[in-house]
Amino acid sequence: MNILLVDDEPLELEQLEYLILKKFPTWKFFKAQDASKALQIVKQHDIFLAFLDIQIPGKSGLELAKELTRSYSMDIIMVTAFQNFSYAQTSIRIGVVDYITKPIIEDELMAVLSKYERLGRYSEQIVNALKIIHQEYSDKLSLNYLASKIHINPAYFSRKFQEEVGIGFSEYLNEYRLKQAQKMLIEFPDLSISTVSERCGFNSQHYFSQIFRKMTGQSPRDYRLRETFH
Repeated sequence: MNILLVDDEPLELEQLEYLILKKFPTWKFFKAQDASKALQIVKQHDIFLAFLDIQIPGKSGLELAKELTRSYSMDIIMVTAFQNFSYAQTSIRIGVVDYITKPIIEDELMAVLSKYERLGRYSEQIVNALKIIHQEYSDKLSLNYLASKIHINPAYFSRKFQEEVGIGFSEYLNEYRLKQAQKMLIEFPDLSISTVSERCGFNSQHYFSQIFRKMTGQSPRDYRLRETFH
């Protein structure tokens, strides 16, 4: 799996690669010290996951993230020395899946990477399907659409997804959307529940609230109140 690391500090790049390699020795790393080099790499290689430092020369990490999410299908994690709430909000708004702060703490990095542990065992088709889900979860995604994007038969794709991921496509999509909704409820306290529901790909607020309660034991409103003032 191809991983892109972008930071203008060579030592930071080395440390990040070293820490990730300990956990994922088979991952292949590409490193860049600015946005233009990063974009060159992305054009030449199919990158699955990118770590972008916010403070890089030329285009900022957030500007680069915006460009990458618009044109490519990859997961992006922002790295920042600033524990700044507005950075977090902007990151999530442009489709970044997570962010970590510097100096990087190994346990925090591993917690962020834990969701990728099983990817080493997935086939390329399923990895590509997951990339599309993580990128386009806010749109109306169907099994047929995904199967056509990765060029396999829908029935075969459905069976393969269940076998490899351990749950069905619809269940995985709903779980992923709900996780994004949980983040959004906290990061954007002014957004209405219906807007959060819509931005996370649910076409009915009632259905969203129903499955949110089933997953968390609380309504979206109660979850927001409890987590915000926790």
